[in-house]
Amino acid sequence: MGEILLPIPAGSHKLPPLPYAYNALEPVIGEETLRIHHDIHHRKYVDDLNRAELAVQAARNAGDYTYIKYWENELAFNGSGHILHSVYWRNMCPVGAGGAPGARTTLYLDRYFGGFDKFKAQFSASAVAVEGSGWCILGYNTSFFSLELLQAEKHQNLTQWGTIPLLVCDVWEHAYYLQYQNRRADYVNAWWDLVNWNEIEARLTPDLIA
Repeated sequence: MGEILLPIPAGSHKLPPLPYAYNALEPVIGEETLRIHHDIHHRKYVDDLNRAELAVQAARNAGDYTYIKYWENELAFNGSGHILHSVYWRNMCPVGAGGAPGARTTLYLDRYFGGFDKFKAQFSASAVAVEGSGWCILGYNTSFFSLELLQAEKHQNLTQWGTIPLLVCDVWEHAYYLQYQNRRADYVNAWWDLVNWNEIEARLTPDLIA
């Protein structure tokens, strides 16, 4: 029997540290952008998620659900933001350190997209075409036993239940605006040099795809 993982107590989520230095992603993503994005934007998702969890816990204890719609929306929005940002940081590494797609990753990219080049073209086009702010997400759908590429214009929406994010690209403007201004396509094209394929292969575990 595998290890039983206990749930994180309500209101105790922590901002995960970056797995590299703030300047490690230069020249693709600058140090100032990374500090603002991680230390301010991601931290707010964590803080607001904790606040929402405690509010729902208090409502449950009091039996007063007057504002439950608001707080459950806060749970969805901030919980999704925390999860996707946590994946985003680990999806990246310094230029040249990410290796190449591993055997499992290559197999599934070939099966679903017809090869890496077709996958990359679709992912890039999808990321650039996200309306407003949002994400492009490559995920594994545990119901369909296949990969899926999704646009998340609101990251709590436009998902498929059970889909586990493997590779995500943040296309909210705060992820790239200091360097690329409104040139999202330039950011997306440069971002590929940061992809940590070793991390993607590790996330697509044999247990997940069995």
